Amino acid sequence: MIMDPVQIAIAVAAIVLAIFVITAIARAIQIVPQAETRVVERLGRYSRTMQAGMHLLVPFIDKVRQKVDMREQVVSFPPQSVITSDNLVVEIDTVIYFQVTDARAAVYEIANYIVGMQQLTVTTIRNVIGTMDLEQTLTSRDQINGQLRTVLDEATGKWGIRVGRVELKAIDPPLSVKDSMEKQMRAERDRRAAILTAEGVKQSQILEAEGQKQSAILKAEGDAQAAILTAEGEARAILQVFDAIHEGDADSKLLAYQYLQMLPEIAKNESNKVWFVPTEFTGALKSISAAFGMEEGPEPLERDPERGTDRKSRITSALTDPAEALRQAKQEVEDATSDATDAGTRSGRPFDPNKERGQQ
Repeated sequence: MIMDPVQIAIAVAAIVLAIFVITAIARAIQIVPQAETRVVERLGRYSRTMQAGMHLLVPFIDKVRQKVDMREQVVSFPPQSVITSDNLVVEIDTVIYFQVTDARAAVYEIANYIVGMQQLTVTTIRNVIGTMDLEQTLTSRDQINGQLRTVLDEATGKWGIRVGRVELKAIDPPLSVKDSMEKQMRAERDRRAAILTAEGVKQSQILEAEGQKQSAILKAEGDAQAAILTAEGEARAILQVFDAIHEGDADSKLLAYQYLQMLPEIAKNESNKVWFVPTEFTGALKSISAAFGMEEGPEPLERDPERGTDRKSRITSALTDPAEALRQAKQEVEDATSDATDAGTRSGRPFDPNKERGQQ
């Protein structure tokens, strides 16, 4: 069947109308995602700000002017050349954390709020750094960050923007200054290392000297204690022998026996060419000669009858009975004297004390 031109025109118009209606309905329905807002204009004037959700617009009358992200954003600006108060040029990188709080003000109060913050940051940094030298600039990052944040927050408040943080990402001085700083730091570290080494050597020498001092003191104290104990021991031994002899009432025979026992000890040393004989020893020899039948009587040891009656013995020896030990010694002396007498009688020659070797 052949359609006439009128029907064709009506069909085309119906199709166009359908497309137009579908397009208008599609444009009228707006779905806004979370953390995003859209500024709507009606016939060129601000109408409203659409929040997250579904919204209806009047086709061909309402228009979305701009989509605004309400999340916190981070912007890093390129390095900026800044001159310090000591006429050094440093390169400073900045990072700004901000968030849009009013979409209408961010759209209508400034054409491009990111460019505005960048330029404001550059001018503020130059004003702040211009009053500091290089050393203050390198050591005052927190102070510079605080001043930048205060200035930017005041300026961007009317733009519907809140500046959260401002950080100096890098401060780069000139290469010549870097070399000088590295040399200075190296020299400072070498100086500290030398000081620590010297302190260590000093402490080591002090400790060594203290140790030697303590060692010498302890050694001297030990020698002194040893000498004292030795002297006390010798004095104690002498005192015990002295008390034993006097309390045991020793006679000349016992003393002579003791002298005879010491003669072999004296003769052991080959270097002894001359003997010094005490007077008591001669008296003891006389008593021995008397025992062998000589006419001259022995010199008896005189004892004070009052001695020993009014004093106590100072002997602290381990012997249970010193008198018994002295009695045994006397018996041994008497036995030795008897044997010598018998030997002299059998030989027919009396004992001569002036001989060096006894019987010839």
